[in-house]
Amino acid sequence: MAEVTVSELAKSVGATEERLLKQMQEAGLPHTSADAKVSAEEKQVLLNFLKSSHGSSKGEEGAAPRKITLKRKTTTTLKTGSGTGRKTVNVEVRKKRTYVKRAEAEGEQAEAEVDTSALKKAEEELAAAEKAAADRARAEQEAAEAEAKARAEAEAKAQQEAEAAAKAEAEAKAAEAEKANAKKTAEAKPAEKVESKPEPKAEPKPAPAPIRSSYVDDIEAMRIAAMERRKKEAEREAAELEEKKARVEAERKRVEDDKKERAEKAKQKAATEDSAVKPSLRRKQEAVVDDRDDDEPRKKRSRRGKSGPKKTSKTSLYDAALEAFETEEEKRSTRSLSRPTLKVKNTHGFKKPTGKQVYEVQLGETITVGDLARQLNIKAGELIKRLMKMGEMVTINQSLDRDTATLIVEEMGHKVVLRSENELEEKLVALTADIEGEEVSRSPVVTVMGHVDHGKTSLLDYIRETKVASGEAGGITQHIGAYRVKTSQGEIAFLDTPGHAAFTAMRARGAQATDVVILVVAADDGVMPQTEEAIAHSKAAGVPMVVAINKCDKEAADPDRVKNELAAKDVIPEDWGGDTQFIEVSAHTGQGIDELLEAVSLQSEMLELKAKIGVPASGVVIEARLEKGRGVVATLLVQSGELKRGDIVLAGQSYGRVRAMTNELGKSVKEAGPSTPVELLGLDSTPNAGDEFLVVADERKAREVAEQRADKERIERMQRQQAAKLENMFANMEAGEKKVLPVIVKADVRGSLEAIQAALAEIGNEEVSVNVVSSGVGGIAENDINLALTSGAIVIGFNTRADVAARKLAETESVEIRYYSVIYNLLDEVKQALSGMLDPEEREEIVGIAEVRDVFRSPKLGAIAGCMVTEGTVYRNKPIRVLRDNVVIYEGELESLRRFKDDVQEVRNGMECGIGVKDYNDVKPGDQIEVFDIVKVAREL
Repeated sequence: MAEVTVSELAKSVGATEERLLKQMQEAGLPHTSADAKVSAEEKQVLLNFLKSSHGSSKGEEGAAPRKITLKRKTTTTLKTGSGTGRKTVNVEVRKKRTYVKRAEAEGEQAEAEVDTSALKKAEEELAAAEKAAADRARAEQEAAEAEAKARAEAEAKAQQEAEAAAKAEAEAKAAEAEKANAKKTAEAKPAEKVESKPEPKAEPKPAPAPIRSSYVDDIEAMRIAAMERRKKEAEREAAELEEKKARVEAERKRVEDDKKERAEKAKQKAATEDSAVKPSLRRKQEAVVDDRDDDEPRKKRSRRGKSGPKKTSKTSLYDAALEAFETEEEKRSTRSLSRPTLKVKNTHGFKKPTGKQVYEVQLGETITVGDLARQLNIKAGELIKRLMKMGEMVTINQSLDRDTATLIVEEMGHKVVLRSENELEEKLVALTADIEGEEVSRSPVVTVMGHVDHGKTSLLDYIRETKVASGEAGGITQHIGAYRVKTSQGEIAFLDTPGHAAFTAMRARGAQATDVVILVVAADDGVMPQTEEAIAHSKAAGVPMVVAINKCDKEAADPDRVKNELAAKDVIPEDWGGDTQFIEVSAHTGQGIDELLEAVSLQSEMLELKAKIGVPASGVVIEARLEKGRGVVATLLVQSGELKRGDIVLAGQSYGRVRAMTNELGKSVKEAGPSTPVELLGLDSTPNAGDEFLVVADERKAREVAEQRADKERIERMQRQQAAKLENMFANMEAGEKKVLPVIVKADVRGSLEAIQAALAEIGNEEVSVNVVSSGVGGIAENDINLALTSGAIVIGFNTRADVAARKLAETESVEIRYYSVIYNLLDEVKQALSGMLDPEEREEIVGIAEVRDVFRSPKLGAIAGCMVTEGTVYRNKPIRVLRDNVVIYEGELESLRRFKDDVQEVRNGMECGIGVKDYNDVKPGDQIEVFDIVKVAREL
């Protein structure tokens, strides 16, 4: 696939350029700008990186995804208030969940990690307990020191108070008896003050005793009680610590035993493991990882049913949100208080999708967009969108060629299965070919051709001993006559053709219905235009020819003149050393008729004609018409097998069951063998002359093949619309080969025709030339259009015109007809057509030169050359060359062209500008930047 820029790739994948550049930088690609080219290998690197970042393993492109992220968004509406203050609030709840598939080894590793984590947790608890014990011992030591300090202070204070009390007591002895109570009160207050300062962390005492022996004894009792309490706590904590150590040891031992047991099981499993994994085990290997941004609790489905919360107030909506996010313990506690409910398995409704479905798409030569979408199992609109991104503007009924369809199918990751367009026909032919029959000799099929009124029908009439010509309008054959005649040389099937139109149609469709051609030439008239046409048709079909020189009984007959004229047309008589038999006959007197039949029989014996019998019939359609009251009447020529009444016939785009058969005499027949012409009734439509027919066993298959042929013919007609256009003729030529312009020339007189042919032969060179497919004198007939259609030629009429039938056929098949009255105009237009077929000549033209004055370095754009335009104009989108000392050192294109700070498309002479050369930064002052343009010059002959 061709390289694309980053911006084009961003448009095709539907992402912004900044995001795509960021992803490419994360993938390790060097792209930094939107104009950078991206190759197919770099696309694959980016794709692998994105797959790995979304959970896909490297190197496993076809494997199932390892991680699936589900996002769910629900929106509810809340209406609050009433009257004019009524408001509507939209509440949106987003949920995100990721499913990860783990392998079996990862599951065992996870179990081991769980056991190790449990052991680690126990060890951490033990270490925390030991640390707490150490902290507690340190705290007790600090408390003991603080207590000793407080006791010393209390003793000192008690001693001071005792001395004060003794002094007060000495003074009280001198006081009066009333002051004794005051003395006792003074002694009681200091005691209460001492007792109001208990030791820290000591238990509160109920009430101070009324009488204390000393403050020191109370403090000592409190200290002893605290010590006993701390001792009991230390003993209890030590016991708990020992118990934790025992649990840790037991846990460590259990983990080691589990590891050994798993190792033994893994060895046993490796020896007896089967290749298939049970689905139940595969389901156990899947784990669920909940990706929530804010560590929110796992959301549970509300049990309110489908009705949901009442949207009457913010409080009810808030309660519903709390119910959606409440934990399992809260639900269990709430559920225990309420009435018992039905237990439902709490599993997610989402089922893991299977791997990507890859379809096998059957592609023929063409396929419509709708059929392709159905095979890909996608909507037609999506397929049309993808095709539009590829630059194909199509509709649902438009046909795609095989290359385009293959490209879009492979890009979507599906497989293409190529099949033939004639697959159904090939199957029918194969079924017929499998039937073995007996091969016997058959009668020859002879076609009588020649110019008008040269005696073709009269000659055939004499051979058949009938009067057919007298029954024709004006004595001219209007329809194809097919007859089977018994002669002394055996049976011969004759075909009488009017103007060779049927023969041309048969050759156009590749039919070979004729074994021998009898060319009838009047001895008194010589070679005429239709005689030349008959010679061209018989040679093109490769059919041997026998010349019958008719009307030899007339006085003006000149057989030698006929031989000379035919020899000029490359038809050499046997007596002149050629290979064509010439027989002089007379349709009136019967002269030479036996010799003519003997020559035909000799020619057929040389061909060794064979046909099979006992097989389904096959052959060609001679003519078909639609008669009122009878329907479609088709004349068929059986070439092999036997055609019977009741057979199902497939003829071109028509099919049907044979309802009746008649021979050339109008008598009903039940069957027809090889080389037998018959008329039959029963087809659904009129087939074309020259279509092959085949007897099939299944009417449904016949209908399918007929419909397929009709569709194929319609598509081919559409594709031929531009095939014969003079202006588009060069588009159909292959490169590297000599291009030929095929033409068919019709003129009013032979002198003009010869002059035109000589002039056309001189036009051309070693690359192009003119090929005159056919030429003649007279008007443009329908057979000329048929010949142009088969050879892809253009019809040129010089002082002649096409009849109504020819014009209608030309319009239907898009065959171009050009009329001329001056030979110079004809030659000039043919020269112009040949000149258009020549490859144009490419020339370079310098349009501007800019001189580099200084170079500026930019971290984003690289080297920017400050230039002055010295000649012409510098264009942004034209190729450039960098010259240093008048030597080309680089050729490429501009990345940027600015004048001041504005991006411009061109800078004229005498103006300054900034130029950035794409993928080249070694620009120096003094260099010249040359801007040039490639001009294609049309060549002429």
